[in-house]
Amino acid sequence: MSKFSRTWWGKKFIEALEQFSDEGRLSRGRSYANNGKVTSFKIKDGVVSATVRGSVNPYFGVYKEPLYITTIEFHPISAAKWAAAIALIASRASLISRLLLNEIPDNIEDSFKTLGLNFLPGGKKDFSTTCSCPDWGNPCKHVAGVYYLVAAALDRDPFLLFELRGLSREDLHKELAKSPLGQALAAELQLAQRPPHVTASYHTRPVTLPPEAIDHLRDFWHGAKRLPQTIDPLPQTLVAGIPIKKQGDFPAFWRRENSFFEAMETLYDQVRTKSPL
Repeated sequence: MSKFSRTWWGKKFIEALEQFSDEGRLSRGRSYANNGKVTSFKIKDGVVSATVRGSVNPYFGVYKEPLYITTIEFHPISAAKWAAAIALIASRASLISRLLLNEIPDNIEDSFKTLGLNFLPGGKKDFSTTCSCPDWGNPCKHVAGVYYLVAAALDRDPFLLFELRGLSREDLHKELAKSPLGQALAAELQLAQRPPHVTASYHTRPVTLPPEAIDHLRDFWHGAKRLPQTIDPLPQTLVAGIPIKKQGDFPAFWRRENSFFEAMETLYDQVRTKSPL
């Protein structure tokens, strides 16, 4: 499963489907997704459409590899319930700050449950599936294979979870930015995204100053004020890393299984501790 879901929300998506799906069919679906059986895959308006290659089986008279049309349609959350959910999210700094940084908070599902809603699929009532194959089971192995590709897509773009439930990324950010917390965070993010300022020189130009009059050489070497005998340690300053977090924990170029954020934090710690002050 790790190949298709590296983030916690991708894994939770698969775990939610495993609760009401046959393990044998899911296992065959994983092999279909692994072996490139899904020839086309797209998500639009809450509907997942895919074309899946079937199996040749002369016993059933199938001598040529068939292509099956598979769809997964997620049932949208109503506009009134989305308004209540957004109001709850906008009132909690731990939720709104992560969402504006393109991350899904790990406690967001609990927040939705307080409103009687399921953010992740809670059962077959939250979506419907169809496949043109002759298998009567639901999900069939073709639908199961598409499940894992959806989980992989969620790793790359967590806001697909909102779009699958009927709320676009633009509408979500627009509504969150209307709240006091959202306005403050949006202003900070816009400040971090300012383009670089063009200047004639990036170096401090030397300036000639007239020498100060010195009565005694002792004053020149020792100064007017003695340095403190002890120096307090500098406070630890944490870097928010907003530009890095804007791409999410598993950006498209990151092919490893470990967290991109944790790898960058380790790199920053090494640079900070080994670089001379």
